[in-house]
Amino acid sequence: MEQNGSANGAGPAGPEAGAPATGTAEPDAASRIAEIRVRIDEIDRALIELWQERAALSREVGATRMASGGTRLVLSREQEILERFRSALGADGTQLALLLLRAGRGPL
Repeated sequence: MEQNGSANGAGPAGPEAGAPATGTAEPDAASRIAEIRVRIDEIDRALIELWQERAALSREVGATRMASGGTRLVLSREQEILERFRSALGADGTQLALLLLRAGRGPL
């Protein structure tokens, strides 16, 4: 899991003022950590954009279905999504899928 410097005692909140935010004073390691974090930040931005797009599309599906006289939810579809995420990611996948579903349809 990604940790910032203050979580492990380094950085401005840590005991050593001026310690690097990477959590290490070793220059090669600090440089590599900085490179990796750039990519993590790019992935985070992409995930946020995809999350927002998915939620909007899911809301559109629900609105279209209800406007045509259909049900608010299709539980078999939700089960399919839950199983896809559980199969790929385990228990964390189930939790992620539940969050995605809620973002698209709102709380039950």
